[in-house]
Amino acid sequence: MKAENFAELTDKKILNKIKNLKTNKLIDAAIVGLTIGIVIYSVVKHGFGFFTFFPLLLTYMIVRNSKNNKILEAELQKVIESRNTK
Repeated sequence: MKAENFAELTDKKILNKIKNLKTNKLIDAAIVGLTIGIVIYSVVKHGFGFFTFFPLLLTYMIVRNSKNNKILEAELQKVIESRNTK
């Protein structure tokens, strides 16, 4: 979503998006923890292999997406703050 589109959204919709991003952070953290647990279990039980590193690939994609979400959340916060100062 472009920054230009944020101006068209209402305050309520922007706050909803921020709330959803925060919920997604919690879900992402749980999935990352789960995948790291799976990797540790797999290494201990079966040693290294393709299926040992596959969950790490999933973890990398989640972390990369969460960085984009953090940037989006910061932009949304700036829009809310600029509307409150007017």
